[in-house]
Amino acid sequence: VQLQASGGGAVQAGGSLRLSCATSGRSFRGYAVGWFRQAPGKEREFVAAITRTGAATHYAESVKGRFTISTDNAKSTLYLQMNSLKPEDTAVYYCAARPGGSSLFSSAYDYWGQGTLVTVSS
Repeated sequence: VQLQASGGGAVQAGGSLRLSCATSGRSFRGYAVGWFRQAPGKEREFVAAITRTGAATHYAESVKGRFTISTDNAKSTLYLQMNSLKPEDTAVYYCAARPGGSSLFSSAYDYWGQGTLVTVSS
């Protein structure tokens, strides 16, 4: 599974962005997918995940109520709608996929997009 993340950019605090992650040649069917982020000097951390059936979503406490993860009907594009952005959300955001169940751990994911930079200014 090849993943291509896009949609990052610079925004002021309180603003919104929508990240996209597209597959090339196949859908996410049968895969759990998620978003992780890595801020400068910090470890990569979990942001959100959606199960392979799409029936359940999981969020980090720091983004709960502000971010929404979703896929399109064809399950070929993963989204992360980010609202009420804060400066601490500044990071490179990565999409990831793994066969089977979702996970909060980056080491559990087999496939990664290249990352897209989100910068939130105060």
